[in-house]
Amino acid sequence: MRENGTVRIAEHLLGQDISSEQRREVIILGSTGSIGTQAIDVVTRNPDRFRVVGLAAGGGRLDLLVDQACALGAEVVAVADPDAAADLGRRLRERGHPAKVLAGAEGVAELASWQCDVVLNGITGALGLESTLAALRAGRLLALANKESLIIGGPLVSAAAQPGQIVPVDSEHFALAQCFPRALGDDLTSLAMGQVHAPTAEVRKLVITASGGPFRGRTRAELGEVTREQALDHPTWSMGPVITVNSATLVNKGLEVIEAHLLFDIPLDRIEVVVHPQSVIHSMVEYTDGSTLAQASPPSMCIPIAYGIGWPHRVDAVAPAIDWTRAHTWTFEPLDSDAFPSVDLACEVGAAGGTAPAVYNAANEEAVDAFLTGRLAFPAIVDTVAQVVSEHQQPDTSSALALADVYAADAWARDRARELISRSA
Repeated sequence: MRENGTVRIAEHLLGQDISSEQRREVIILGSTGSIGTQAIDVVTRNPDRFRVVGLAAGGGRLDLLVDQACALGAEVVAVADPDAAADLGRRLRERGHPAKVLAGAEGVAELASWQCDVVLNGITGALGLESTLAALRAGRLLALANKESLIIGGPLVSAAAQPGQIVPVDSEHFALAQCFPRALGDDLTSLAMGQVHAPTAEVRKLVITASGGPFRGRTRAELGEVTREQALDHPTWSMGPVITVNSATLVNKGLEVIEAHLLFDIPLDRIEVVVHPQSVIHSMVEYTDGSTLAQASPPSMCIPIAYGIGWPHRVDAVAPAIDWTRAHTWTFEPLDSDAFPSVDLACEVGAAGGTAPAVYNAANEEAVDAFLTGRLAFPAIVDTVAQVVSEHQQPDTSSALALADVYAADAWARDRARELISRSA
């Protein structure tokens, strides 16, 4: 659902009256990853608020998935690797927990449409698109941590979403949504994330903060010799390897700019990235009268995750609050686009639309994998993405974007990126 060009997020819970005391049934996609394990932490600390009915994971950490399913009493478990399904079922039965097992990408998508109150999509990368679409088409509230599915499937996701069906879990967009104006006298259920009562003309710009990653302050020349271990040593956030490298290259921030554009209907030239090494201010909205609203909290993903699965009610004591009895220094600095060109490239891709975002994302996923496996130098990640994007040809624009177009662009970009990577080896 798109109004005025934007995906309207979480204006209401699809007509349901949700009390903070009502126990929410949750499905967690990507349960063994960083978002998934933190979501399970929130759930297990709040058993009166949440019950997990289903889990999905890729299959690379099968022992953990089995442990999670048994501990949480999940009724259904999906594994994206179809070869792991039989082993998963056997292990669950041996543990006395014969849950229903779903296999393959289609099994994960089937789980996304399972009966529940909210689906948390914490899958990494383009693989999350089918699950996002499945959850939306089934009418489930979608707590969206898988930004890639919105970015690469923009018009498709917009068409599938009902008003208020998407709650952003990225800390930056969670922050932005809370900084938009509200109508005086609104009750909690109408103070929904992304419900903009004032005209967007009153918003001068969105300011998305970036920690700067482990290589903040380095020149492009100095980035040539950085190692895998250095790239994975993020100064403020604990995340999975792909998103950690994306944070080091700032590709993740480029994706977040496109995501903010799609969620809030703010033009790309009115979205700015600023480096904030302390990662306490998560994003800001600047208004035309000169005022700026910011959302601040310690760097913990548990806060936006809890609000995503508990929306429209907050969850008590999810993470420690800022200690205002201590002195703090929060700094802000401009982004060095020469050393980190990925954000400018993302803005070009977002403006192009169509299948360009899918190409940007797919080429990056291949390049990051090559870097993590020692086949590509760090600066060549974004260089590879830029080369693939420059060669991309959009499909015929006379018809609406189709899922087949997205998948074809994704496949072409991966193939072309692999060719370029093999030549650089």
